[in-house]
Amino acid sequence: MSVNKEIKRITTHILQEMKNRGEKIAMLTAYDFSMATILDDAGLDVLLVGDSASNVMAGHETTLPITLDQMIYHAQSVVRGASRAFVVVDLPFGSYQGNSLEALNSAIRIMKESGAHGVKLEGGAEVVESIQRIITAGIPVMGHLGLTPQSIYKFGTYTVRAKDEAEAAKLKTDIIALQEAGCFAVVLEKIPAKLAKEVSQLIQIPTIGIGAGPDCDGQVLVVNDMIGLTKGFRPRFLRQYLDLYAGIKDAAQSYIQDVKSKDFPNEKEQY
Repeated sequence: MSVNKEIKRITTHILQEMKNRGEKIAMLTAYDFSMATILDDAGLDVLLVGDSASNVMAGHETTLPITLDQMIYHAQSVVRGASRAFVVVDLPFGSYQGNSLEALNSAIRIMKESGAHGVKLEGGAEVVESIQRIITAGIPVMGHLGLTPQSIYKFGTYTVRAKDEAEAAKLKTDIIALQEAGCFAVVLEKIPAKLAKEVSQLIQIPTIGIGAGPDCDGQVLVVNDMIGLTKGFRPRFLRQYLDLYAGIKDAAQSYIQDVKSKDFPNEKEQY
């Protein structure tokens, strides 16, 4: 299927129309200008400036350490490279939990300083007040349920969520609450495929899955994982389309060899 590049800019309205007609939404993370330019040119519908930058860009063990200022820096870089994709930015840990006014201020800073098109935050009923406050200010909000990495120390593990009836029931209640609060879409991370299908049919807004089976309205992956830049990370839900780790390492070793052997630069590569 050819990608429609005539669309000036993907909007929340277009994403909703895609769900309504059964067209899947393609979303990847992006953290810098160069990658955003490539992904936008490829025709991605949504670029997520994920707090996963904490892991893949900064080398932290969790998403918790990344700051609002750092997220804004990454978002600015991505927005400069994206002329078509809808750019959504994670509100980082500590910038919205438990205080809806702080959540609003964080979201306003992201929108004003980066030029992004929406924000994403983790959680269900407990963050509804923050979501409503942000949306009232005219800022689109994407929700995030299932495995919520900012709560990793509460979970104690990155295993699949909502396998038991009680947690599955809460997820259903939460996703309806997010829809009613005004979210334009919800990410479902690492939940059983059957449950993801059920909640995708239960609500009107799009669901974006990561490790949540084929019946969500769209899919998202961390781009560094998808192109094989991340060494040794191969969870079941990841389809790796390239092995850039090996490719870049080989190129670097060839460069080292050429420099050491005085082959580079040659006569044609000098002035």
